[in-house]
Amino acid sequence: MLLGEGPACDPFTGSLYWFDILGKTLCELDPEGGHLTQHALPFLGSVLAVIDDKRQLIASDKGLFLRDSATGTLSPYAAIEDKPQNRSNDGRMHPSGALWIGTMSRTAETGAGAIYHVAGTTVTKLFEGVSIPNGICFSPDGSVGYFNDSKVNHMMRVDLDPQTGLPVSTPTVFIDQSARQSVIDGSVVDLDGTIWNANWDGGAVDRYAPDGRHIERYTVPMRRPTCPAFYGKAFDRLAVTSCWEGLTDEERAVDALAGVTFDLGVTVRGKPEPLFKL
Repeated sequence: MLLGEGPACDPFTGSLYWFDILGKTLCELDPEGGHLTQHALPFLGSVLAVIDDKRQLIASDKGLFLRDSATGTLSPYAAIEDKPQNRSNDGRMHPSGALWIGTMSRTAETGAGAIYHVAGTTVTKLFEGVSIPNGICFSPDGSVGYFNDSKVNHMMRVDLDPQTGLPVSTPTVFIDQSARQSVIDGSVVDLDGTIWNANWDGGAVDRYAPDGRHIERYTVPMRRPTCPAFYGKAFDRLAVTSCWEGLTDEERAVDALAGVTFDLGVTVRGKPEPLFKL
């Protein structure tokens, strides 16, 4: 994958989905049978949320679309923002059934993006002036939200209304990685409130406690892991996407597994992503 992102597991079928954003492709893997299907997209998709056993929601540079799970048919659902120069990036489902989705400039222009809250067809801007939104995830009870701007390299924490997923406080810096050359990228939170964060350009997945303490670092066989997601029959496995965007031919030759989506090889107390409520 040129830019592997947005992994998500469909709880109805067990299929693991992820995107090659720049390759305009949605990948679908049957983890049991090992069969991989690649679905061409007419836009730059980045996040998939499951609605029910027949429908999915996809966030893209063209807005939000409904997708028929069986046929792949797409239909427009709602606009995110009126900025043709932007595309969607990281996002995740809140336990309330609302989606948080980040946008960014196609050229990663500083401050050009934002983070939005989508409840039904109502789209609300939460935070603006974001350059590269990543790491959107939530505590198991939905009372806390996390996100980061990968250009700043701060993981932020904000109190939320668990019933709606809307902020009730001002975000504060939770983890400061501004002194590190590698980047805090996508994250997911397990049932214990542990944050699993992909360390882009650092060749690792970091694990943080709910109080921000660094618990453990898992090295991975590529420089640029991008985002983790729970999958498997018990959602006790962790899939991680990666990318080779920005690597030179020489760097790609050394980083032979760049762009591969892989299993981290640890047992986790994961959970299925909440369903999106229309």
